[in-house]
Amino acid sequence: MSNDKAVLVGVDGSDASYKAAWWAANYAKHAGLTLQIVCAYSLPSYAAVSFDATYTTMGDDVAAHNDAQEILSKAKAIADEQGVGAATLIVTGDPSSVFVELSRNYRLIVIGNRGKGGLAERLLGTTSSSLPAYAYCPIVVVPYTDDDGNLMHLSNDIKRVAVGSDESKWGLKALQIAAAFADSWNAELDVMSAVPNISGLTGTGSSEERSVMDSYLDDLNTRIEPLMKTYPDLRINKTVVPGSAVEALTQASKTHDVVVVGSRGRGGFTGLLLGSTSQGLLQHAVSPVYVVPRKYVEAEESGLKAAAEAAETTDVAEITGVEQVSVDSAKPEQLADLESTIDPEHEE
Repeated sequence: MSNDKAVLVGVDGSDASYKAAWWAANYAKHAGLTLQIVCAYSLPSYAAVSFDATYTTMGDDVAAHNDAQEILSKAKAIADEQGVGAATLIVTGDPSSVFVELSRNYRLIVIGNRGKGGLAERLLGTTSSSLPAYAYCPIVVVPYTDDDGNLMHLSNDIKRVAVGSDESKWGLKALQIAAAFADSWNAELDVMSAVPNISGLTGTGSSEERSVMDSYLDDLNTRIEPLMKTYPDLRINKTVVPGSAVEALTQASKTHDVVVVGSRGRGGFTGLLLGSTSQGLLQHAVSPVYVVPRKYVEAEESGLKAAAEAAETTDVAEITGVEQVSVDSAKPEQLADLESTIDPEHEE
């Protein structure tokens, strides 16, 4: 399999993951990329369960493998309906390390959020093992509901993109990616710069506060200037916001189709994913979050990515724990039921 122009989406049978598959298929179709769908599962320990533990484990493995194929068939049907042919993969064992390894081979990885346990919880867990923080390619996290459990509606068209911008190399890369992404959709780009700790200055609206805000705006204008030359038709708006970067982008997710952010940096926007993801943007955004990871930026900066692309790549199916399988798409009535569940407001 050639993956330099492929999008990978992870599914686990949850409605949240099927919604991620829908977003990934829609994006792959728009961008002219291929799509691959992966289902990950792991088996519990069967020590002391029975004398014939090997047989018990094997039986459960067969059942789990069959379940994975059924899950893949539903996700494949979602892609088929959008005219996107998809290859299907199964990952066994702990998916965290496998997905990080897989991320070396793809243009983009898409996962769902706010499912009950399963793949999303394992891939988004703590920052020490969070896929968005440690992947070698960008990650899109698609929310299923808001914090109150209200189902999120997805649109075929992306019209507004927000990006958190600061002067770190991760923030600059996120800005470049957001501009290219917005331009490809003919969307409007809102560039936001956060001013932390401004409340400590002398009064709201004071000359000192205005001076700090103006300084941030000047820096923002400098960062945007090259983009205006590269994308002359791109509509770019700029905003300097006081206070929390997490709060600013979470609020932006309510009015934008996609929010773009870097995953490393000190303070500001790119530092917001260093804390607990359960308290950050990924857990509270109500639109897909496009994360630009540290390793992705560093690999490009050092030339490792270019070197890897020039070398002969390893087939994804040869990665330990990854198996390419062939499945049939789910039946039309199954697809109709699934789509009415994940997004009843969706219209073609």
